[in-house]
Amino acid sequence: MSLDVDCRAGRRRPRLRFDGWIAGMGTTSGTRIVLGHWPGSPFGPFSDVMVERADGRRLLLAPTRPLADFVSATYTFDAVRVVPVDVSHADGTWSVTAGPLALRFTVGGRGVLGWLLRAVPDMLACRPAWCRLTDLPARASLAGVRTRGSARGGDREWYGARDLHTIGSVSAAFEGDGLGAMTPVEPPVRFGFGSVPRKPSIVRITTTVAPARAHPGTPWPADPADL
Repeated sequence: MSLDVDCRAGRRRPRLRFDGWIAGMGTTSGTRIVLGHWPGSPFGPFSDVMVERADGRRLLLAPTRPLADFVSATYTFDAVRVVPVDVSHADGTWSVTAGPLALRFTVGGRGVLGWLLRAVPDMLACRPAWCRLTDLPARASLAGVRTRGSARGGDREWYGARDLHTIGSVSAAFEGDGLGAMTPVEPPVRFGFGSVPRKPSIVRITTTVAPARAHPGTPWPADPADL
């Protein structure tokens, strides 16, 4: 569990930290998929999946009601389902089952940007100040990507990228119907203030959230003084 205290204007708020991976990919059916795999979080290890269909309908697949409440209070969805979300990965292949979604993808190589991210010390990459510094370069080099912003309800978020690999291939089905071959994430997904990279990728990341209010599902009070 990670709890950082943000002292601004005399108020103390907890910062929630999530360490893991985000994978984003498109398919020829028009469905775009964003997997979050979080071995380290205030909720313990978990994974969730955000799906945007070709008609623009946005769906969250989360493993527990508290997580579903927390994520849907931070990002925007048209529907939320609480379903088992199982993720395994070995030898560069990831397998995901999440209710109606079956997903399998392979991880490719690390490009120049991935090597540059790897060169940044983890303690620096995770700091909100560093994320503020890298926001403009991220926007310029990766359309739709932002490393800081305000989420639903006024929460502030920072994305500290620590590694980046391409995704080599995707096989996916939704409610038994195949979603087609891998394509760029286009149009960008619309769950929050930014999208994932257009080119299907998996990012090693630390996400820091500064809640603006008490969150449904948060495993501690919104004000550390109440602890």
